[in-house]
Amino acid sequence: MMDFSTEQMEEVWNWLVPTALDYGSNILQALIILIIGLWLAGRLSSWTRRSLNKYQRIDGTLKPLFASLLRYLIVIITIIAILNQFGVQTASIIAILGAAGLAIGLALQGTLQNIAAGIMLLILRPFRVGDFIDAGPVSATVDEIGLFTTQFTTVDGVYVSCPNSSIWNAKVTNYSRNGRRRMDLVVGISYEDDIGVAMTVLNGLMEKDDRVLKDPAPQCMVTTLGDNSVNITMRFWANSADFWGLKWDMTRWTKEQIEAAGLSIPFPQRDMRMIPVTTTESKVATSSVPAK
Repeated sequence: MMDFSTEQMEEVWNWLVPTALDYGSNILQALIILIIGLWLAGRLSSWTRRSLNKYQRIDGTLKPLFASLLRYLIVIITIIAILNQFGVQTASIIAILGAAGLAIGLALQGTLQNIAAGIMLLILRPFRVGDFIDAGPVSATVDEIGLFTTQFTTVDGVYVSCPNSSIWNAKVTNYSRNGRRRMDLVVGISYEDDIGVAMTVLNGLMEKDDRVLKDPAPQCMVTTLGDNSVNITMRFWANSADFWGLKWDMTRWTKEQIEAAGLSIPFPQRDMRMIPVTTTESKVATSSVPAK
């Protein structure tokens, strides 16, 4: 059994007490930093979510995402501060995290590109759920806008999932964004028909249908003198919801009313003239054929 002298005991005590106080102080400070960091992360996350809920233009998908990102960022800063409290070289840890983040970013470049495109689509809102759009490789109705992909349903009921990056990098045509659309229907009549009668019939069709908006006023005009017909254009505006039904009905009614008025809708035709050949010309043509 080892015997310690009074001087040795004093030396150990003099070393142990400051060391314990030092480590105890570091542990206490680390606990305080941890408690404050976790509390701050939770509070700022909740505050961010409540603040974003006040803005209707920001999609509901982004609100919890921003709140979670802020919370994780504060937690990471808190962990680095705790390690620094114990003398750990946090510069090397930050460098390692940065290198790991760069490697992960390069490995998931396509995925991150889709996330970035999804966030931009949700913020700028070139289209919304329920809109019929034409964007890149797809022409369909939007069902859901996600962070990675956007889901569609085509006019024939087919489900389509398209990466956000392909939509963001393409021209987007939104057919549902505006409340009304203009329609141009071209009707051809014969050159022998009365243009005034035709325009009266077409104007009457546009005036009778309640789906045709009065402002801007409907127009009927001769636009082209074609090879086989005189082309008259019916130009009118309608609500986007009535567009296709009105187009189909108006196309049918136009043919019926034009024919009922005694007018005709000509189809492409060609006039052929037969040139008679005289007996002398026939003999000359026959003699010029080489014998076999």
